[in-house]
Amino acid sequence: MSEQPQVFSNRWAGAGGAEGGEAPRERCDCLPRGAAARGRATGFHPERQDTAAPGWLRLLELVQEAAADGREVFSPLVELTARERRQVVTLPPTVAGLTAVKHLVLYGSNLVRVPPEIGAMTSLEEFTPYTSYRLHWFPYELTRCPGLRRSTVSTRALYGNEKYRARFPGLAAAPGAAAGLDLTDLDPGVWGATAIRTCSVCDGPVDGATLRQVWISRRTSGADVLPLLVNACSAECVDALPAPAEGYVPVPHTGGPDLVQPGSDQD
Repeated sequence: MSEQPQVFSNRWAGAGGAEGGEAPRERCDCLPRGAAARGRATGFHPERQDTAAPGWLRLLELVQEAAADGREVFSPLVELTARERRQVVTLPPTVAGLTAVKHLVLYGSNLVRVPPEIGAMTSLEEFTPYTSYRLHWFPYELTRCPGLRRSTVSTRALYGNEKYRARFPGLAAAPGAAAGLDLTDLDPGVWGATAIRTCSVCDGPVDGATLRQVWISRRTSGADVLPLLVNACSAECVDALPAPAEGYVPVPHTGGPDLVQPGSDQD
């Protein structure tokens, strides 16, 4: 008598909401699979959030509702149509008010960045941006969530992932590269964000003349090593960063095509 095949339930069924007649996210070819990923330059997604889009406006409402009722699980995408989910490329800074949320579910999102305000979600224990294939990095402020223990991330879509060692976008290495710029209106394709307001390390104010950006790979939760973007106000704050995860670039760095990563074909 042959054994019956075992059926496994889909853990994330419905987590991204109803698909409808359109794709809920755009295709991303930033990080090609296989050996080609190691030799290809990368850059930040340049998309800006359309703050007049229905999906964004609905997300603002959902964040406000979640902050008001103190819910512990926040899965906003299930409340959006496929078209509305496609319109959301980041989260609003108001997620800082979600101080009761323990599990943030962003399964199958169209996000290209997460704002540093996620660091104010101090009750966060589980973070699930799984199958958000356009999300290649996270803000260093995520390390401010002291209870974060579990994450489900599509690690092969990340810069520096141990499978393909996809290249990190190059950052401005020289201090003062942002001098004279309005730090509240930046090109996200260059700086990774439309605004940089505070230091990722000390939370103090940031000045364009002293801003320093570096990458660091850290194990922030569970088994995932995440590429984290640091916006530091000084060299002292860069020096205060903890050691990167073992098996990754051993120091904070500025990325770019000349960066040699452990286990890559540049070794």
